[in-house]
Amino acid sequence: MSFCLSLILFINIFNPKPEEMSFYDFKMKTIEGKEISLSEFKGKKVLVVNVASECGFTPQYEDLQNLHEAYGDKIVVLGFPANNFGGQEPGSNLAIQQFCTAKFGVTFQMFEKISVLGKDRAPLYAWLEKESGKAPNWNFCKYLIDEKGKVIAFFPSSVNPLDEAITGTL
Repeated sequence: MSFCLSLILFINIFNPKPEEMSFYDFKMKTIEGKEISLSEFKGKKVLVVNVASECGFTPQYEDLQNLHEAYGDKIVVLGFPANNFGGQEPGSNLAIQQFCTAKFGVTFQMFEKISVLGKDRAPLYAWLEKESGKAPNWNFCKYLIDEKGKVIAFFPSSVNPLDEAITGTL
């Protein structure tokens, strides 16, 4: 019995609850399968975007790349492929990577395909929703994270990555 109580206490102390976590506590797998800590992005603003290859907003990849190239010293763009909306990201990680490179010359950091909604959503997206009060309602929704790891804005799909609402914060 005392072992069980000790174990529960240990887990609660050393395994923070999602509401106690920060952006920097998450680890995610890149599209190549390498796990990285989001703490690598401390001190920079970060734009987190759920992306899809077969969406009407897919051309935003070009502007995400332009944002990355023009403001890369001030903001990090992170793309998270997701198939939650209309089945518009059906491909494998390799197919997604090849598409993004060939069609849009994407060099910003892409991650493995994840779920951004529902029971199986990635813990990062559960945290983003809790912190912002908004869940993605389509592909290419954007969360802006400040230099301290706090969510400071949510932008729907209709807001272009180069919109003043985003670039004006840099």
